[in-house]
Amino acid sequence: MSETPVPPPTLPPRLQRIPPGAWTAFAWCLSLLSPVLGDADRPSHRATDDPGHAPAAHQDWVTAGFTTPVALLAAALLRRRPRTAVALLLAATVVQTEAWRWELQLPPTALLAVVTALCLVTAAEPRRTSRAALAMVLGALTLHLLLAPALGGGLLLTGTRIGANDAGVLIAVIAWLIGRSVHQSRAHAEALSARAAEQAVTAERLRIAREMHDTVAHSIGIVALQAGAARRVLDTRPDRAREALGAIETAGRETLAGLRRMLGALRQADDADGSATPAHLLPGLAGLDRLAAATTAAGVRVDLRWQGERHPLPPEIDLAAFRIVQESLANVVRHAGVPSCRVTVDHRRPAELGLDISDRGRGRGTSPAGYGLVGLRERVALLHGDFTAAPRPDGGFRVTARLPLTGSAR
Repeated sequence: MSETPVPPPTLPPRLQRIPPGAWTAFAWCLSLLSPVLGDADRPSHRATDDPGHAPAAHQDWVTAGFTTPVALLAAALLRRRPRTAVALLLAATVVQTEAWRWELQLPPTALLAVVTALCLVTAAEPRRTSRAALAMVLGALTLHLLLAPALGGGLLLTGTRIGANDAGVLIAVIAWLIGRSVHQSRAHAEALSARAAEQAVTAERLRIAREMHDTVAHSIGIVALQAGAARRVLDTRPDRAREALGAIETAGRETLAGLRRMLGALRQADDADGSATPAHLLPGLAGLDRLAAATTAAGVRVDLRWQGERHPLPPEIDLAAFRIVQESLANVVRHAGVPSCRVTVDHRRPAELGLDISDRGRGRGTSPAGYGLVGLRERVALLHGDFTAAPRPDGGFRVTARLPLTGSAR
């Protein structure tokens, strides 16, 4: 017996396949190039007699040879040790920027790797970790803001030195907020997906329960009645006993066939169009004559009436209509205590199928603990139809259903 092949997993979009460490390493490389690109727009020398300005930024590639391995190590540790990774990136950024001597502060371009890592950590890690990373970045920027003027021989709030770290703080906060937004969006999407999966499991469980009930209940009721009849006439009417045993055999075989079809459908993976069971294997209104004959053989004559011109029905409507009639007849056999009932199938309206099953019995319709009518209501509700089941005013019980033929499946 060959096993059903498992479909390959769906790959995420290409950008999502890139690990966070790769984005961080790429941002670090861009930050290394920023002073080189910035020199093109700067004069080669500044006025040396102006104490408020530092020399133009020039990349220190010797220092970059030491700080780049540290930054790449931080990128590799970003998933496993996010706070350690952010701390290493901050240290590498500060050392590299001090080597540039670019206005003695941390320009926003030098913080590309840090804010990238901060955003990715916030998007992927718990809130406690993201807050610790943000505090680490803001603390480092504030400390550098206080120390940079002193290291350069100037005063805190002198000239144009104040401003670069302020921009870095703003960019860090924006990166953290973006990461939080992504984190919350992911959490919301996962919650919706889990809820949808739970609802799908519940719907499938109810569908299986309805199919099991509808497949077995009617036949078992007929088997019980025929077995009782055979036992009563076994000695006096052996011919009637043989007929009852034949009906039991037929009902048993039909029940086993229905169970095999249902279990086979449950074992099969859904087809490309989402249909697990071929339509021609599902029962439908074409089997009503045989169902009426089996019910008549069980002792309840079925008056089957067709109104309007019979025409093909959608598979879900055809199956639901058959199950409604089947369960209603099973309830008549088990609970009504009458010799006959009437089934009317109405095809006169082009956009609607009507069903009417009535009897003049005791009027209960089902046992108090039964699930048959509950399952029928669920079936009809899923098809956007109307269902009623109640005692008749003049005695007996009546089941009616109206099933729309367009836009039926939810």
